[in-house]
Amino acid sequence: MTTLRTTVSAGATSEGLLWEPSGRWVRGRKGDITVVDSRHPVLVWEPGVPVPMYAFPREEVREDLLRPAKNPPTGAHTGSRIFYDLEADGELLENAAWTFPADDLAGHIAFEWFRRTGRGLDHWYEEEEEIFVHPRDPHKRVDALPSSRHVVVEIGGTVVADTHRPVLLFETGLPTRYYIPREDVRLGLFVPTDHASACPYKGTAEYWSWRGEGDVPPNVVWSYPEPLAAVAAVKGLLAFYDEAVDVVVDGERLERPTTPFSRALSTRSTA
Repeated sequence: MTTLRTTVSAGATSEGLLWEPSGRWVRGRKGDITVVDSRHPVLVWEPGVPVPMYAFPREEVREDLLRPAKNPPTGAHTGSRIFYDLEADGELLENAAWTFPADDLAGHIAFEWFRRTGRGLDHWYEEEEEIFVHPRDPHKRVDALPSSRHVVVEIGGTVVADTHRPVLLFETGLPTRYYIPREDVRLGLFVPTDHASACPYKGTAEYWSWRGEGDVPPNVVWSYPEPLAAVAAVKGLLAFYDEAVDVVVDGERLERPTTPFSRALSTRSTA
């Protein structure tokens, strides 16, 4: 039996990285090729980046698929100087992997995730469940709770949804999202789009845009047709970006929140 040298406690580095070991079995694939198969991953948070990434012991990475990067980037991934190109599944992926300079993370390799950066490994699994975009943060909680609150959604003074049976989704670091049954939404005022997004906590969402006038960003409404089991209560329900519409809950008009999505929504609405 081989004894792997891995981190055994959480910590911070002089470069500002935060890290902690994870007990999850993690695999990363490029096409049908398993590039990472790790039972000793480490979660790493870079300064100013709200979501974590994984770094893996070299012993649990297909290093034979890695090549020294031909065009390594500068200023990427908190002081990292060693980057690798990945040759797998008939493709050469530039700068798909890297090492951190921190002594605490010596002997570990991190990878880009395709659905986050547009390059890197395209399928990731924690245990037997596929995950998307980035690892799930163990310090973040997502709860979907059925409610009897009276929720009204308005756009430019027009009521577009009115329900007494929402599901409230509470997600650490984000405002409460109100998921509303389709029967309680005037869906005819919206048009479906081909936009889609993936979330490691909820699944893959589909979107609708407002048909009417006004400064309303596209894809302002979304739904999870097949959500992950942890938030099964939102299946098929519709939610609105509170940042771009008016929401009234039990007679109280809520202030529009400022979130990481606010700037993107503002850009969309003026494009």
